[in-house]
Amino acid sequence: MPKRHSYDYVIIGAGSAGAVLANRLTEDSGVSVLLVEAGPMDRSLFIHMPSAFAHPLADDKYNWYYHTAPDPFMDNREMYCPRGRVLGGSSSINGMAYVRGNALDYEGWADDFDLPDWRYRDVLPYFRKAEDFDQGANDYHGDDGPLHVTTGPMKNPLYGAFVEAGVAAGYPHTEDMNGYQQEGFGPMFMTTRDGVRWSTANAYLRPAMRRENLEISVKTHTRRIVFEDQRASGVEIEDSQGVHTIVAEREVLLCAGAINSPQLLMLSGVGPADHLREHDLDLVQDMPGVGQNLQDHLEVYVQYECTRPITLYSALKPWNQALIGLEWLVMRKGLGATNHFESGGFIRSEPGVRFPNIQYHFLPMAISYDGSSTADTHGYQAHVGPMRPESRGSVTLRSADPKAAPRILFNYMATERDRREMRDAVKLTREILQQAPLAPYRGRELEPGPDVTSDDAIDAWVRKMGESAYHPSCTCRMGDDDGAVVDGQGRVHGLEGLRVVDASIMPRITTGNLNAPTIMMAEKIADVVRGREPLPRADAGWYEAPDWETAQR
Repeated sequence: MPKRHSYDYVIIGAGSAGAVLANRLTEDSGVSVLLVEAGPMDRSLFIHMPSAFAHPLADDKYNWYYHTAPDPFMDNREMYCPRGRVLGGSSSINGMAYVRGNALDYEGWADDFDLPDWRYRDVLPYFRKAEDFDQGANDYHGDDGPLHVTTGPMKNPLYGAFVEAGVAAGYPHTEDMNGYQQEGFGPMFMTTRDGVRWSTANAYLRPAMRRENLEISVKTHTRRIVFEDQRASGVEIEDSQGVHTIVAEREVLLCAGAINSPQLLMLSGVGPADHLREHDLDLVQDMPGVGQNLQDHLEVYVQYECTRPITLYSALKPWNQALIGLEWLVMRKGLGATNHFESGGFIRSEPGVRFPNIQYHFLPMAISYDGSSTADTHGYQAHVGPMRPESRGSVTLRSADPKAAPRILFNYMATERDRREMRDAVKLTREILQQAPLAPYRGRELEPGPDVTSDDAIDAWVRKMGESAYHPSCTCRMGDDDGAVVDGQGRVHGLEGLRVVDASIMPRITTGNLNAPTIMMAEKIADVVRGREPLPRADAGWYEAPDWETAQR
């Protein structure tokens, strides 16, 4: 149970955004903050050992372990949707890929959603503020922030061969997909430090825990936000001692993520009026956009057999896992100290696409992301998927019970363009993996398999094998139109004392993984909450292929 009855700020969710806000707000010694987290502390070795990231995905110990409603365009499969329920949130169970997105993502936010303060020049300073980059500071990177970012060492020759294959296929090479040029193939970066996962719990919360003005309450479920008229006055929470109401003197900051933030708003009476009445919930604010506009990245794994025994397949043997674990425990080095996504790339799928719409993660092993299925041979794979889907889903209530899982529906592959982009992604990936640099290692194609060649066959394979990249977003989006939930400062329209700060407020999903952009957004809005002037705008440019209108590469 929290030690006090009231705090200046109550933050709901200790994940990628909530941890940032807790740290930054308590830099002001006169401010009191309560951070509420439904899950436990992050004490598991499987959380902190980078190569073990599949373990927390396997059950609900540190994970909400959500599954979707049957997806109509994916053979009615119930898709897996893990979300972190632990200190650090999803940054404690994710794949640790550090990808910022493309500069034109943020230009699009500004132009298409009337968000002038979210241009690339405005967000780049906050990426730099958050970052401690192992290559040092430059116009695009910082070196004194809380979030350590490590460059993949790429010691396994397959990582370099994949990059060289992309170049051989006619695509650019880029040394820094988070710098001037995202487009192309090159090394990937990971949120690790000295061989340990660098979640926001490690980066932001542990340095702040010694502050007397921060209290963290774990294993504490937020039941609803409490309102007095149109002002958020506090939160109703439940812990081992029972149900309590905590007063927020200044603001409630909702940082529960793209699934739980809209759910909690609706449980609190903020959402589509008809839907709330269906569940006999008292209406505080009719907001049709809450829970709508759900976006995610769908991906597939194009897999090949490897003719040399150099992949991670051997690492799955129990005796090798024991040795890898021992080396990591003693030295924080070796195969246990990496997420294994050490090279990747971004390409455009056709002429007329202005900036990359296809992403690659390369893995020197043939295995599912969550470790649930593995090829019984040495292999390697390219994770590939479209970046800006047209398909839109929703998060709605199944029940007014605060502990009931919400109804999640992504509607993956709902449009012909989405299906065509995924088909193109598979075909282009096959072409890349057939290039000469991979010839010394290339065996037979495992997935989709040599018989899967027609558009209909590829579509059927995608429906059967496609998986979420675990990037849900956009369900409480920023903007000032009828479908928007918050303004450009995260304030919920029509209400006082309430902000949403997490991936749910993205107006459109970014080009790549979402952890780095979510941290950036929290850093930026933290300055707004504190009444600080925004950081000076950056003056760094970005790459666009000069012939993008007429050429695919």
